[in-house]
Amino acid sequence: MYDAAGLQLLSREECMQLLRTAVIGRLVYTDRALPVVHPVPYVVDGETVVLRVPEGSSTLVARDTIVAFQIDDIAHDLSKGWSVMVVGHVTEAVDEVDLARLRELPLAARRHGRPDHYLVVDLEVLTGRRIP
Repeated sequence: MYDAAGLQLLSREECMQLLRTAVIGRLVYTDRALPVVHPVPYVVDGETVVLRVPEGSSTLVARDTIVAFQIDDIAHDLSKGWSVMVVGHVTEAVDEVDLARLRELPLAARRHGRPDHYLVVDLEVLTGRRIP
C-alpha cells in the first residue's frame, strides 16, 4: 500500500524491526507551547521505547505528556530510505524494580557525571514509510 506521496506504507512489524536498528532517535514534544526536537539515545523494550536522559535535561519536561519519536535513514539524493514515527504517552520510570531492569538494557549513555532518568514511551501509534 502507498500513501498520496507515493511512499510505501510499512506494517507494524516492519516498523518494529526498523526501530531496533538505530540507537539515536528524535524526541518531539512541546515546551511552553513551542515544539522541541531533541536527539536522544533509546532502545526498544517490548511495546515501548526507552529513553535515557541526564538529570537537568530540558527533555524531562516531556514527562507525562504525549510525544512523538522518530527515526529515519534516507539517502541524500532521496533515492532510497525509510522513516518510522511513534506517538504515545511518556512516563518516567521511578519504581526501583523497573529502574534496575531498565539500567540493564543495552542503552547508550553519555558519561556526564549526573544521574540518568529513564523515560518510557508507549507505542500507541506506530507508522512508517519507505521510498520505493
